[in-house]
Amino acid sequence: MDTALPALALLTHTLRTVLLWGALAVAAVAAIDWTVRTRRINPFNSVARFMRSCVEPAMAGVERQVLRAGGRPSTTPWWALLAYVVVALLLIAAVDLALSLVAEVVNAFSAGGFGILFLLVHWTFGFLTIALIVRVLSSWFPRLATSRWTSWSYGATEWMLRPLRALLPSVGPVDISPIVAYFGLWILQMIVESALRALL
Repeated sequence: MDTALPALALLTHTLRTVLLWGALAVAAVAAIDWTVRTRRINPFNSVARFMRSCVEPAMAGVERQVLRAGGRPSTTPWWALLAYVVVALLLIAAVDLALSLVAEVVNAFSAGGFGILFLLVHWTFGFLTIALIVRVLSSWFPRLATSRWTSWSYGATEWMLRPLRALLPSVGPVDISPIVAYFGLWILQMIVESALRALL
């Protein structure tokens, strides 16, 4: 396990480097494709023919979305570049999260039984906090509130919000129980984790 962390750190560094060079390549291709689509270069030369035959078919899905949104086809390369950047950032965030989780597991197992207990408590509070945030954000958008992607957050938090709603006074149309629950979780997490640290 001790050799796993340096290997994963090297993997994330390599991934960041590859994605950065990929972004530069996609930006160059997007710039060339944009000049072809806007006819800033001769549409019959070899570069333009290559872009139409090889690159533009690969961007067909992005172009359909651009057209569906009422955009101009000539902006497709820039939207493709933006999509690449967003996906690359999400991938880096996911790998960084996985690396931090692996590091937490390694540290917990090296600390023994109390370390594992501390990790489980820490993850439980983290999960409940994320569920609370997802529930609040999804409640602002009616479609998200009924989506299967966010419905789990209602099941994970309703047990603590229902009694809070009964105790707290109503503040007009605003439900303040998630705010109280968030700070309550934060305080309880500090108390429990401090007690566990004292035992480690």
